[in-house]
Amino acid sequence: MEPIQLFALASKQAEWLAVRQEVVAGNIANANTPKYKAKDVTPFSAVLAGTETRMARTNVAHFAESDLSADVRVKEAELNDEIGVQISGNSVALESELTKTGQIKREYELNTNLVSSFHRMMLMTVKR
Repeated sequence: MEPIQLFALASKQAEWLAVRQEVVAGNIANANTPKYKAKDVTPFSAVLAGTETRMARTNVAHFAESDLSADVRVKEAELNDEIGVQISGNSVALESELTKTGQIKREYELNTNLVSSFHRMMLMTVKR
């Protein structure tokens, strides 16, 4: 029987979400800083690809392999087509950053709800 890796996976995603939230908060804080370049982190799929935890695939189209680096790296974000680079040299688009904070919140809530449900399920099987 294979060990259950859900808790390790959820922990890794929570760490990634914390790093991403920190980077997005830094972008928002520096929205008026001249020549500040917006930053973002590598996608979680790249982090997942570098771990020993592998997701089972029942179809070749599910969980496509990623060729990105396995580390969570902070990189310069792609330019927002709507805002581009401002006169001050700043590239932070507040709308985009606030959208990211909403995504992070939803992903974190999903993560904690899944772990909570899985934990309850495990406790119910142990009680019987």
